[in-house]
Amino acid sequence: MKKVILTGDRPTGRLHLGHYVGSLRQRIELQNSGEYDEIYIMIADAQALTDNMENPEKVRQNIVEVALDYLSCGLDPEKSTIHIQSQIPELFELTAYYMNLVTVSRLQRNPTVKAEIQLRNFEASIPVGFLAYPISQAADITAFKATTVPVGEDQQPMLEQTREIVRKFNSIYGETLIEPETLLPDNKACLRLPGIDGKAKMSKSLGNCIYLSDSEEEVRKKVMSMFTDPNHLRVSDPGQVEGNPVFIYLDAFCRDEQFERYLPEYKNLDEMKAHYRRGGLGDVKVKKFLNAVLQEELEPIRKKRREFEKDIPYVYEILRKGTEKAREVAASTLADVKRAMKINYFEDAELINEHIRKFSK
Repeated sequence: MKKVILTGDRPTGRLHLGHYVGSLRQRIELQNSGEYDEIYIMIADAQALTDNMENPEKVRQNIVEVALDYLSCGLDPEKSTIHIQSQIPELFELTAYYMNLVTVSRLQRNPTVKAEIQLRNFEASIPVGFLAYPISQAADITAFKATTVPVGEDQQPMLEQTREIVRKFNSIYGETLIEPETLLPDNKACLRLPGIDGKAKMSKSLGNCIYLSDSEEEVRKKVMSMFTDPNHLRVSDPGQVEGNPVFIYLDAFCRDEQFERYLPEYKNLDEMKAHYRRGGLGDVKVKKFLNAVLQEELEPIRKKRREFEKDIPYVYEILRKGTEKAREVAASTLADVKRAMKINYFEDAELINEHIRKFSK
């Protein structure tokens, strides 16, 4: 069986460091590992419309922003198929069939859906499309016969719902769909990167993000304003590392060799943490080091992005070709599904012959 990856993002804004450490950086590594036969990267604009239906321009404008972030980070259209969800109608037909396999109460119990409903104040009036988000995601994953789905920790309940749908479909109609596996980031700090304000999650709606396309000065200002240990008031005070956003970011990004370049008094992050815990290390010094680390990570991305921005028609051509290729695969899966459900009437010679015999008597 082929090893296939499906992953993607909702185009509701530029991508930020949370996306990068949560899945995007890992996607690049997987793409270049040579271990996978096919990789599909979806710009999930239809899913973005489930809570932006009154503001479609927000979604429309961010298609190219997300594509630019993908390409500037190193996603290669020769190795990864980058495509736009709404341009593949087969996905929505699959969603309609899968809807009959899931109850409303099961959707409402999905922890990810529950959290998103609260975040968007949908408790009193939930759009049907938003509630059905996990079913749509199951269609996306199964359409490309994905065996592996790289996700952040908060998306695991969505993948479990996909597996339930696959098992239910196969139990009724026979082995047709592939049950995917979840692939989490191997760096624990990357499971969920907090916002610069100390909130549990970096979120565009909360305005606490560092974007991949932020300028050098924007990154510096955001880092220097970051929330730290509120009880670490003086340099001499002992500080807490656990739950401290600055150190969580360093866990996610810094490497031992960077201390030699930017802060040679420490050999590694463990030494720096020990000094912070016992007191004598100020937040400003730690933030300056984090800024240097992030600038080193982001500068090549910014540079590549500037090059792609010079040829936007080329970016759209990548999206068009990727979408055409993805649609062919989705159409093949849809044909398998309809065949299994026995609703491929015009191809079902056995059914046609049965009716010929029945009505020719």
